[in-house]
Amino acid sequence: MYAHKVFTKVSPNAARVTYPLVSDRNQAISRAYRVLDSKGGYAMRGTVIISPDGIIKARSVYPPEVGRNAFEILRLIQGLQHNQQTDQGIPANWVSGQAAITPDQGLIGEV
Repeated sequence: MYAHKVFTKVSPNAARVTYPLVSDRNQAISRAYRVLDSKGGYAMRGTVIISPDGIIKARSVYPPEVGRNAFEILRLIQGLQHNQQTDQGIPANWVSGQAAITPDQGLIGEV
């Protein structure tokens, strides 16, 4: 919690965060989301996207050598929101504003 307090004082971006920052001193959160490296005793970089009704919609864990892609995380959230609003499928490389896929059972098995 002390690091979070300092972080919000020195980082202009962190100062704008409107949600609570949490500490995982007893590793309960990292265990629950299965991002705990039990041998190293630390939480791996992970992203968990949870719907407003509390359902985990997406989860990914990154190796320490590779950073996360904020643009892909945003695209994923936008795709999930678009799907929730329209019931359309989201194709690979879709970006907000592009056409999505309308489900059609008549096309199952068609080329």
